[in-house]
Amino acid sequence: MIEKQIKAARGEIPNDLVLRNAQIINVYNGQIQQGDIAILQDTIVGIGNGYKGEEETDLKGLYVCPGFIDAHVHIESSMVEVAQFARAVVPLGTTTVVTDPHEIANVLGYEGIRYMMDSSKYNPLNVYFMLSSCVPSSPFETAGSELRAFDLFPFLPEKWVLGLAEMMNYPGLLAAEPEVLDKIKIVKDKRIDGHAPGLLGKDLNAYIAAGVESDHECTTAQEAAEKLKMGMVIMIREGSGTKNLKDLLPVVTLENERRCMFCTDDRHPNDILEEGHIDYVVRSAISMGLNPITAIRMATLNPAEYFGLRKLGAIGPGKRADLVVFDDLHTLDIKRVYHNGELVAVDRIPVYETPVRPSTSLRSSVNIKWLEGDEFIIPARGRQCRVIKAIPDQIVTDVLHVDCPVDNGNVYSDTERDLVRLYVVERHRATGNIGKGLVNGFKLKHGAIATSMGHDSHNIIALGIGDRDIFKAVTAINKMGGGIAIAREGQVIESLELPIAGLMSNKPLEYVSTRMKELLVAIQSLGVELDDPLMTLSFMALPVIPRLKLTDKGLVDVEAFRHVDLFLQ
Repeated sequence: MIEKQIKAARGEIPNDLVLRNAQIINVYNGQIQQGDIAILQDTIVGIGNGYKGEEETDLKGLYVCPGFIDAHVHIESSMVEVAQFARAVVPLGTTTVVTDPHEIANVLGYEGIRYMMDSSKYNPLNVYFMLSSCVPSSPFETAGSELRAFDLFPFLPEKWVLGLAEMMNYPGLLAAEPEVLDKIKIVKDKRIDGHAPGLLGKDLNAYIAAGVESDHECTTAQEAAEKLKMGMVIMIREGSGTKNLKDLLPVVTLENERRCMFCTDDRHPNDILEEGHIDYVVRSAISMGLNPITAIRMATLNPAEYFGLRKLGAIGPGKRADLVVFDDLHTLDIKRVYHNGELVAVDRIPVYETPVRPSTSLRSSVNIKWLEGDEFIIPARGRQCRVIKAIPDQIVTDVLHVDCPVDNGNVYSDTERDLVRLYVVERHRATGNIGKGLVNGFKLKHGAIATSMGHDSHNIIALGIGDRDIFKAVTAINKMGGGIAIAREGQVIESLELPIAGLMSNKPLEYVSTRMKELLVAIQSLGVELDDPLMTLSFMALPVIPRLKLTDKGLVDVEAFRHVDLFLQ
């Protein structure tokens, strides 16, 4: 093969494919060069003129850049299987993703990770894995599994495994907890990604000194600048529930842009289909004033070099022929996408056949203790209470101390003050645990919303006004074996089944997107005004993101890293 590549590169034998008259984005030197791209099998062998090919395509001056790379994504948040995710993002120019399967790992453990790896085969999308470092994410919740260092170790030698994913248990790392350190030790020379919102000073020093090299949780330019100064790589996230691009882009300079890259983290199907994927992030960054070639480099070469993907991230001899063809440096209207030298999408439409693969069955993942209906009563035990304040487009929350809304000795949802009851129902081991709290920021006026997507342990999280609707929504999810349910006046008015770990549908992404739109309309009819209420709701249960969160075991003060009571003493 190498001998044949040498001959093709020298023009002694024809290539399989030659893309003629291209404007080639050179992410190495920041220039645009006109010429041809010669491809033999899956590899670029030459850039220049005079190459011959068995197939030749005249691009007539269209731009060509390397395939986009998502530096950190949870594919499960697309709510579809990997093959359907690929059919959505590949036509948008994403040819490589680095995924952390910790959503399904928190539900199904080793079995869930293996399922994601097996599902990633044979698609025209490079799917690399970072091993889930925090299953569960904290000791304050009940997950469906627990992964220790010896559970992760067998995956490390595999070709598609690049290292250890987001180390969100930074309090455990800083406390030098043996189980946390064991996971860091087994990684050796592979990457360790971070997840430490707001961590600065000596604690940040310790976090980095332990081997953590990146972070995607910065929410301010000041925080990102401090972490860049300390040597971290910053992944600028633009997801569905968390949008950091506008706030972080000012930190990117000529001196540090090689240490910055893009990721989506969690992106819902509607946003992928209507806005885009990494192409949307690149386009948005350019519209905010970032140099187009810098933006493309941050989506290609930078993540490729960080993760050691030597064959990806650039257009040049020896690089994989993952290419995006588009017509304008600002609109990025994608015309063609090539993966391994094969044309896989034209005008944002996939043109490849979905591979047939053996079906994989997974066990049921919803197992809640029998409910009678009175479990959602919250007896008042004080005059004041702690309230989670949701922040639009962010997964961080604030804390309110308010007078409790009490009637007949029980806490109720006070719609006038936007104080709505919030519950997390354990769904893995039928423990009967139900965390109870109050949340502000959703403006729910009627009914109830429940979902089995409750980051990261993915217990059932429910928001509601009356006991009857809350009960109806939660039990509907139990009957479906996972999903989303909206209830009003004692009836389920909309629902979506997510039978794969309670996280993903086995239907096409377009179907899921349509159903999500119908769910959002139903949620809006209940008074909710948030742009993405389901994503926001799902993160109300994540006890490693400040400040106040709710798990099946109760309220968690994330900054103090301890449980706190709903009622102030």
